[in-house]
Amino acid sequence: MQCPGFREAASARLDGESPGVPVAELDAHLAGCAACATWAADASAVTRRARLAPAPPVPDLTVAVLTALPRQLPGGAAAARARVATSALRLALLAVGAAQALMAWPALVTGAAAMSAPVHMAHETGAWNLAAGAAFVAVAAAPRLAAGALPFLGTFAVLLTFLTTRDLAAGHVHADRAVAHLLLLAGVTLVAAAAWRGRRRTPTAVPAAERVAA
Repeated sequence: MQCPGFREAASARLDGESPGVPVAELDAHLAGCAACATWAADASAVTRRARLAPAPPVPDLTVAVLTALPRQLPGGAAAARARVATSALRLALLAVGAAQALMAWPALVTGAAAMSAPVHMAHETGAWNLAAGAAFVAVAAAPRLAAGALPFLGTFAVLLTFLTTRDLAAGHVHADRAVAHLLLLAGVTLVAAAAWRGRRRTPTAVPAAERVAA
């Protein structure tokens, strides 16, 4: 082995690593090679100075770090309550959607509807009820769809409420038929609640000028 190999072995021993050669062979070479012995002594001195040199002073950043922390960490009881409320809302929407679809099924299959409506009118009514039930189930599965479904469902519910109230006053519809519409109103209310909760969770966009300034 040449001198560079023994110097590498000496350096590894200074670092606490295996020199890769027998220790007796390394010591014998250092004893007989003045250049390698001088190199090893200089390396040992440099290593010792580096290990014993005092550490530079570091400012205490404890106060600054603690001050920068938010006063209220995310999660906790408030987040748990929000998750429970969201789950309850989705389950309620799922139940209303299933009930709305079940109400539509007889009219679609048999063509029978309330107040002896014609077959096509029964099918049309069933299709509307089934579409509303599907919308409720879709929002229950993906609450982000609530804002998009609300204009259609809200318009349908408002017009149906107005017309049903007027027909009740005129005696054109029985009370039991009007009560059946409460299921639809409950579903629309739940969709509106889901859309409102989604709007609260959406972060406010930061203007481009503020992002550049930051």
